[in-house]
Formats: sequence, structure tokens, C-alpha cells
Amino acid sequence: MRKGEGSAGARIIEIDRLLTSCYGDRERKTSFPDLLDGLILTILSQNTSDVNSHRAFQSLKDRFPRWEQAAEAGEEEIEEAIRSGGISQVKAGRIRAVLDMLHEETGTYSLEHLRDMEPQQALDYLMDIPGVGRKTAAVLLLFRMDYPYFPVDTHIFRVGRRLGIIPPESNPEKAHDLMDEIVPDDIKYRFHINLITHGRQVCRARKPNCTGCCLIKICDRIGVEEEGNYNA
Repeated sequence: MRKGEGSAGARIIEIDRLLTSCYGDRERKTSFPDLLDGLILTILSQNTSDVNSHRAFQSLKDRFPRWEQAAEAGEEEIEEAIRSGGISQVKAGRIRAVLDMLHEETGTYSLEHLRDMEPQQALDYLMDIPGVGRKTAAVLLLFRMDYPYFPVDTHIFRVGRRLGIIPPESNPEKAHDLMDEIVPDDIKYRFHINLITHGRQVCRARKPNCTGCCLIKICDRIGVEEEGNYNA
């Protein structure tokens, strides 16, 4: 059976249709074509807003135009440069670990060798890097390389459970495996962005706007709007 077939696949396709009618199609962005730039930006995006992560990334690049310079600097200097992105001490350590690992393994500060790897090999390689988990690796591979992975963040995990496409007993790791499998590759990018947008704007963690939801006709949780009624 191909992806998109069966009851789960049919539901995904219908949700995608409704979300696209609400938020539109999504064209791929070509910013940060350099894979190491993309990974560092993704690390900076952890537990913060896009505005803050991009501000922190630009500050880091202004301070260290080349990754060699960041690698030669102290961790405290990296932390100072990215402070606007939140939890800067943790993220500075992760960035430094990435740079040290790459230089030790390849003698360079580059991730371009990922382009020579098959999808599973690339995923495994990224997840061996300290501080890079499944979601971070999937974001890089989907957004920068168009590899068939579906990142599951807190919004997608919540909305997916509410819609019944992620079983309530699933943990985030299982949710990644499931969404990789049931979401057709040709809509992964659009579906990911639109589902996050929906989670941020409508299907919020607290007081979701069910009456203004474009998915209300197919949602099993119709009418449950008060804070605390969701366990996702």
C-alpha cells in the first residue's frame, strides 16, 4: 500500500485539503542553502519563536562570519552572541559540539557531505551529533534537502492527537515514525507548515478556537473549548 492510501492516509489528504484552503499552498524557501547554516539555525529555533531564532542567528553570523571563527572562540562568546534566542547557554554548548565534531571527523566546518548520503543514512548521521534530536534532524532534511521526513513539534503533536491521526498513546518518537509513513512525500512540506500554523493560530494548547476552525467538520473534539479539556 502506498503512502496516502487507507483510512489514515485518506484522513491526512482531507486534512491537507482543508488546511490548504484555509492557509494556502506553500512554496519552498531557498534561504540558508548551506546545510551547516541550516542546522545551526534549527538549533537556535528550539524552544523559541522564529523571530528570536533568526535574530540570534544573524547576531552569531555578524560576530563570527565564518564558522572557523566561532569554533576558535570561547563558548561564552557564542552564548553572548545568541542570547536573544533564549536558553543561550544550552544552545551555545550544542553549537560548539557540532563544530568540534565536524572538524574532528572531516577537517572542515561543513555538512555538505550529507548530500551524498541516502535519507536514512543522513538521518542517522545527524542524530549522532550531540544536541541534535529527531525533530531537529527532520527539519534540516525536509527543509534543506527535500528528504521524506516529517518533523513533529509540540503544535503538530497536539493537533495530530486532537484530530486522531496521532494515537493518544504515542510518544514524540513514535509520532515521527508514524507521520513519516502516513503523510505522502509530495505534501510533507506544505502539511507540516500548515499544521503548525493551525496549531499556533487556532488549535492552541489553551482555549482553542473550535468555532473558527476549518477542520471542525472532521474533528472528533468538536465543542471542547474550555481550558483544561484537552490532554494533548
